[in-house]
Amino acid sequence: MNRFLNPFTVDIGIDLGTANTLEYVRGRGIVANEPSIVAINNKTGKLLAIGKEAKKMVGRTPSHIVAIKPLTKGVISDFEVTEEMLRYFFARAGGLSNFRRPRVVIGIPSGVTEVEKRAVEDAARNAGAREVFLIEEPMAAAIGAMLPIQEAEGSMVVDIGGGTTEIAVISLGGIVASRSLRIAGDRLTDDIRDFAQEEFKLLLGERTAEQIKFAVGSAFPLEDRLTTPMRGRDLVTGLPREIEVTDEQIRRAMVKSLAALAQATRDVIEETPPELVADIMARGIVLAGGGALLRGLDQLLAQETMMPVHSGEEPLTMIVRGTGMALEELRKLSEVFVSADTAPMGF
Repeated sequence: MNRFLNPFTVDIGIDLGTANTLEYVRGRGIVANEPSIVAINNKTGKLLAIGKEAKKMVGRTPSHIVAIKPLTKGVISDFEVTEEMLRYFFARAGGLSNFRRPRVVIGIPSGVTEVEKRAVEDAARNAGAREVFLIEEPMAAAIGAMLPIQEAEGSMVVDIGGGTTEIAVISLGGIVASRSLRIAGDRLTDDIRDFAQEEFKLLLGERTAEQIKFAVGSAFPLEDRLTTPMRGRDLVTGLPREIEVTDEQIRRAMVKSLAALAQATRDVIEETPPELVADIMARGIVLAGGGALLRGLDQLLAQETMMPVHSGEEPLTMIVRGTGMALEELRKLSEVFVSADTAPMGF
């Protein structure tokens, strides 16, 4: 491997998530963790804000300003806005000029179609990338967790992001069995909103429901009872109302989605060869993504799978760290990429 960096090239790893986009720059580490949101003025077509500043505007803008999430369920839903968002991240990494166009590794869900893969590649190239390499998110998470992905051993990752949950068993540099589930953090937030509407006739905003999930959300009964205020608009009177909810109520709101996640995990294990199952039993299932922070999720999955389950170190950044490690060893890990580009010989 060429150990000398090309001064005219910036190498970037991107975890392009439904909820957040994280950026890794070779030689500098993780440089950005921003919400995947773009605010646009519809009257002028002008882009007003990206990331944290745009998130502040969600649910608070006049009609002519819209805060857009350009990715839905892990795939691009607005190509042009995604392109602008990527251009913003490339530029803040110092990767865009007449002489500096970045080489980019981007994490994508494992269940995407060839058309969806091509959309990501095209958006990145249009945003200024010179070369684009795609890696499936569970593979990137496994690399970020330092699992022995290239050995003849089984490793299992459950990556719960904003739009999708990626479940995969990995061995010898490939995915042996997997599921890509459109049930993840955003669905759990929607479950809370639906629960509030059905149970209390209370209309919640997306940010409010998300805050409640962070405050008292859990997947398994807790030792200590948690409570938090739930504030919204009363659907009967049309006026503001506040009630107090408990962790048990919010867990009940999310129970169907959590059961589907557990079932998908069991399904992947059932499809896995017995020798690899034995490896996973010894090593345990690794949780990645923001959903790994949900209280008691490890206990729920351990109970449902009869296997040890634990969160990886810093699960929120596991995928982007994996893309960064893939950048560092691009030729050695060339087999894990799923894009059309091949690793350049001089990397």
